[in-house]
Amino acid sequence: MDKDIRPLLKEWHYDASGISARWIKGLDQQPKVQLRLDLGLFQMEMDGRPDGTTPRGYPSLLDYYHLLENTTPDISSLSLDETSCSELQQEAVQYYYRYMSLYSLRELTRVIRDTQHNLDLFDLVSRRASDEDLIWQFLQFYPDVRMMHARARAEKSLEDDQTDKAIEVLEQGLHDIKKFWGEYGEAEAVEISQEEEILSDLLHDIQHKKPKSKTGKLRKELAYAISSEDYEKAALLRDKLNELKHD
Repeated sequence: MDKDIRPLLKEWHYDASGISARWIKGLDQQPKVQLRLDLGLFQMEMDGRPDGTTPRGYPSLLDYYHLLENTTPDISSLSLDETSCSELQQEAVQYYYRYMSLYSLRELTRVIRDTQHNLDLFDLVSRRASDEDLIWQFLQFYPDVRMMHARARAEKSLEDDQTDKAIEVLEQGLHDIKKFWGEYGEAEAVEISQEEEILSDLLHDIQHKKPKSKTGKLRKELAYAISSEDYEKAALLRDKLNELKHD
């Protein structure tokens, strides 16, 4: 049986300038997401663990350890050693590859889910790992994951026409990342981190495009309706503006 994957790779060229991901239907007729890499490709499940496994019989290792936290009589005895952290790190990497793929495909709800998974995983390790070096192996990636979580939530809010919510999410994300660098001594190393810059630029764009008021939004819609010669809608918008004037 020919197991060479070169025909697959030949028809899907690797693009080093961005993330190459796509949907496929698996042999089980369920959707999968594939990520093209320089030396091949990853195929991941859409839900649950990206590799489709159920470690210790649970949807993820994070779920397993959360259960232990809730059921262990002496919680102080629950400590993550190097082997446990290595397994959790492998899980975090799987979720990273999936949420980056999903982001490129604009599957924002699942990006939010997967980034939250890794944030919760980092929190677990920071509370239960046996030494600081193990903890830092995870926390060094906190700013990037926190940025992606805020970015996806903000962009999803914009899709849902919740501009104020998007601004709130970005401001909180910036606050959390600044606080992190302050606690870990990097505040003086750089004026602004790459993660902060990404969120700040998005926040700036939203604030400058946001209508100043409900009246401003209606006036913007009215101008578009007139330019599109949609005079019926323009008349309705004028009526709404007149109602606001008399409120």
